[in-house]
Amino acid sequence: MGIQLIFAKIYSPESKGKIERFNQTLNSFIAESVLKKPKSLSEYNHLFNVWLTECYHNKEHSGIDATPEVAYKSSKTPLKFLSAETVANAFLHSDRRKVDKSGCISFQGKKYEVGITYIGRTVDIVFDTSDTSILTVEDKHAKTSFQIKELVIGEHTGPRPKLPEFMSSTQPETSRLLDEKQKRYEKRQLSDKRVISYAQINKSEGGGTNV
Repeated sequence: MGIQLIFAKIYSPESKGKIERFNQTLNSFIAESVLKKPKSLSEYNHLFNVWLTECYHNKEHSGIDATPEVAYKSSKTPLKFLSAETVANAFLHSDRRKVDKSGCISFQGKKYEVGITYIGRTVDIVFDTSDTSILTVEDKHAKTSFQIKELVIGEHTGPRPKLPEFMSSTQPETSRLLDEKQKRYEKRQLSDKRVISYAQINKSEGGGTNV
């Protein structure tokens, strides 16, 4: 956009007078806006536009003996117009991510597929904070860029489908193990009774028994 970033010494307000004056001017608006108690961001922005137009753009400044709006419109410097795409790109954000073993990166708790050729590499991503559904990957080695979208999980990893009724598990009504053991137990008890006949047991006078 042709904007040059200039650094100034710390604790040297004379080297950044314009910024100091801007901060002072903005602080005066903040003090006034508190009294209005805006309820939303849109209302706050509206108050700022009112204040900027009436209290700054159309207020005569002693340094130029005119209002900033008149000075701006009377300037002979030609205006420079930029395309909407250039302005939009100027406010994009960038970050770095490492591509995992599956060829994906994690960003804001979501997965984005970059490609298996980038596994293990660190890539630069460019994004718009208002819409992160699409990210731009910049490959500085190949000097190319491409867009990636949020990874959508397919049906094969979705919820498990319900089994047919005849295949679904049912709660057993009894214990087959105990039922079988019960039959064997009763059979064993019957067999023991046949071997020992208590009707043939006679007690002798001396207290002994004969079978």
